[in-house]
Amino acid sequence: MTKTTASILIVDDDEAIRGLLSACLDPSYWCATAASVEEATRLLESNSFDLVLSDITMPGTSGLDFCGHVQKTCPRTVVVMISAMTDIQFAIEAMREGAFDYVTKPFELTRVKMAVDRALRYQRALEEKHRYEQELEQRVRIRTAELRSANEDLNFMLDTLYRNYRATLRGLARTLEARDIETRGHSDRVVAYSMRLGKKMGLPSNDLLALEQGALLHDIGKIGVPDAILLKPGSLTTDEWVKMREHVAHGLRIIEDVEFLSGARYVVGQHHEKYDGSGYPNKLRGDGIHIHARIFAIADAFDAIRSDRPYRAAQSYEKAREELIAHSGSHFDPRVVNAFMSIPEEEWEDIRCAQSEDSTEHIIDRSEISSFIFSLGAPEQVTSKLHALCA
Repeated sequence: MTKTTASILIVDDDEAIRGLLSACLDPSYWCATAASVEEATRLLESNSFDLVLSDITMPGTSGLDFCGHVQKTCPRTVVVMISAMTDIQFAIEAMREGAFDYVTKPFELTRVKMAVDRALRYQRALEEKHRYEQELEQRVRIRTAELRSANEDLNFMLDTLYRNYRATLRGLARTLEARDIETRGHSDRVVAYSMRLGKKMGLPSNDLLALEQGALLHDIGKIGVPDAILLKPGSLTTDEWVKMREHVAHGLRIIEDVEFLSGARYVVGQHHEKYDGSGYPNKLRGDGIHIHARIFAIADAFDAIRSDRPYRAAQSYEKAREELIAHSGSHFDPRVVNAFMSIPEEEWEDIRCAQSEDSTEHIIDRSEISSFIFSLGAPEQVTSKLHALCA
């Protein structure tokens, strides 16, 4: 059937009724007839109908059962029931099965046409609703695909920005390492140690990001220390120690106006404080020292003990462990020492030997990295501060 107008399936076991309804409706609509539910079902399988006019009581399957079948298999086909039974209960049952209207026999053809017109208007509304839903679903699919593609592009951009940001900070740290060969690789290792300890201590991702920054830039202020002092092979004089200790203030000045490095100030400014208050520059003690700096102190000492120095070879893990325990409560926060001891030696050795720039990325939540990237200022602000300090 080529559908050019509304199509109606008339189902009634009475041939005279089928003929009457078909003759009444045929000039305006395309009509097909069936003498039983079984025949009507076959027609539904091979044709699309806008409206079904069906008797209720027929041999075999009833019209009510057929109405339910139509609703399940052709939900946009509207059903109007026809019956000689005037009991309101039959009409109610027909509506429960999904019928749109109910016409009683003997019927007036004018009333039938009115019922058909109402049903077809409702059917057109169903079609419009269906088309709208299909168009909406298609728009949603297209938009979802666009958003997925945009999200992939954004994630790639954020990853690139984050890697560039970290590369910028590493470049700053290596500016110092280029002057002092003893510290080569030190920044990357203490970052990895600090991040592992921070994770063990239960720091949230935003704190881990700040700890990473601080650990990487902890000694950046040494750029402002003269080579004669920084690279002096022997012991420093009292005056030279005063100048050396000024690297903490230099470091804070370098990062003070760089908003996205604000979290680094705790390690940069407090990494020489000691738990018992004997450190510098402010003789902070206990919890008065920021947790980032207390964590970093362990990472820094562990790397120093495990690394070669001109005056001694790298010492064993056991020796490092002994030193940390010996100074727990004086130099180091006992809680952070305990956290360090709870991590297996093999894990610390894996971190020390890996020396991977990306070894800490999996520790920080990606959503936190994304939020952080959006807050970034211009890394060149740091470079300008360095030029001003070294001029």
